[in-house]
Amino acid sequence: MQSEQNPDKELDPPSNSQSQQSVVRVDLTPEFQQSLRDLAKRYRSIRSDIQAVVQELQIGNFVGDRLTGIGEGYVVLKTRVKNRDIQKGKSAGYRLVYQVESPTSVLLLTIYSKSEREDISIKEIRNILNEFYGNA
Repeated sequence: MQSEQNPDKELDPPSNSQSQQSVVRVDLTPEFQQSLRDLAKRYRSIRSDIQAVVQELQIGNFVGDRLTGIGEGYVVLKTRVKNRDIQKGKSAGYRLVYQVESPTSVLLLTIYSKSEREDISIKEIRNILNEFYGNA
């Protein structure tokens, strides 16, 4: 009987903890939606490639490096995402930039391919934020 209870206990906590942790809402800016659409024309697997990162964000695991110089009160991070269509690893993959609005809300700002673009400037990120929040 104990062996029957142990498997149940091993299965229950992940589903319970996952449902309790799945409280982070993920929103998309129009800039992110357009960039994703454009990249999807060249890279068929992009939506499934970014799905793992989105799932991490939904459980509150804010992955990536924090960007500085955006402005007071903005928590903006950039993370690497592997591009399975080019077979070169994360360093040549995508960069996904997002803002942690609160512990329960994340805003995906933009995504770009590292093979097509070297970096994104702080000014560009500020512009995306300003457009989204109506400060432009």
